[in-house]
Amino acid sequence: MFRNILVSVDLEATFDWEKTFPTAVELAAQWSARLDVMTVIPDFGMSIVGQFFPRGYEQQMAHVVMERLRERADAALPAGMTVNHLVGEGNVYEAVLAMAEQRAVDLIVIGAHRPELRDYLLGPNAARVVRHATCSVLVVRHQ
Repeated sequence: MFRNILVSVDLEATFDWEKTFPTAVELAAQWSARLDVMTVIPDFGMSIVGQFFPRGYEQQMAHVVMERLRERADAALPAGMTVNHLVGEGNVYEAVLAMAEQRAVDLIVIGAHRPELRDYLLGPNAARVVRHATCSVLVVRHQ
């Protein structure tokens, strides 16, 4: 049913590694789909904050995050299965949507925590991905 799946994970979110990533792995195995796993690092850009970081910090951060993503994802895969590891930069929802378009994804798998009042006003990342994605989105709920 789906040929190209993108799963977005937070390296520090236990839930993503216990529920979100395994869900995407199971779906990819079931449909023999390509699986892309991505995480997103913040973009400090040319803001006043960015000037306090050393030159080239973005590349160093992306390298460290990529290595951590590879370690976590590969350790959680069944034998013989491979994934593509991707690191986005900026806002989570914007990076996920851009990567989904770039990689011709037909399913995005993303975790979501239980909404709080502030989420109804601002909108969490998962809700924004659902609202703006041009492909199917599976939201894995955090209890």
